Amino acid sequence: MSLILAAHGTRRSSGVAMIADLAAQVSALVDCPVHVGFVDVLGPTPREVLCSAADSRRPAIVVPAFLSRGYHVRTDLPSHIAASGHRNVTVTPALGPSPEIARIVVQQMAKSGWRPGDSVILAAAGTSDRRARADLCTTAALLSALTGSRVELAFAATGDPDVHEAVTNARRQGARRVVVASYLLAEGLFQERLRGCGADLVTPPLGTHPGLARLVAHRFRRAVPHRSCGQRPQYMSNSDGRQALLAGYADVGDA
Repeated sequence: MSLILAAHGTRRSSGVAMIADLAAQVSALVDCPVHVGFVDVLGPTPREVLCSAADSRRPAIVVPAFLSRGYHVRTDLPSHIAASGHRNVTVTPALGPSPEIARIVVQQMAKSGWRPGDSVILAAAGTSDRRARADLCTTAALLSALTGSRVELAFAATGDPDVHEAVTNARRQGARRVVVASYLLAEGLFQERLRGCGADLVTPPLGTHPGLARLVAHRFRRAVPHRSCGQRPQYMSNSDGRQALLAGYADVGDA
């Protein structure tokens, strides 16, 4: 069986190394090699990785390493899969939104020095996609429930408000300390923008948290029973549903 982690891609070597390290951690957890395919910026692409798996006639499971159901998840990745010609592919849901991701974000905040009463901004890369933005709002709502205070949403690139603007607005509204919670997987240009936004604290990207590897490993394990020898890729739904996202979050334990 071929296990593939599909990520966005970055020109920053530190970001590429972080994704490679995540794949290595997941490989150790599932006791099986995990290959990485990038949908943008650099290769190998998911199509190229899947072509290799198709040549060996191994079934494949693809986990989209994305935090919402944006363009790359709904359009780019299916195009790569179709172009590969692989006939036995299972695609899991994206990593977010989910209670596990929300707990990881809060744990990153706590490690960085967040305190109750701080103004918190969830900073994502950016999107113009309606469904992706709805997913990001869901994550912000989960964080609000976990922290006990309102969490604002902002963006490092496409989207309104810009993270710099959000930090400025928080200070105008009387915030004593502003914490920007990074909703990025790896180092890169967008994480650098967060660090320069003027917040008192900026958390590291989520890929540095060991809970992320456990979440990806769980996605792979959960997909195994869904394998079949059908002629079309199978796209798993998140059976927990939106309502379940807001249940069982009271304990901020290990993700």
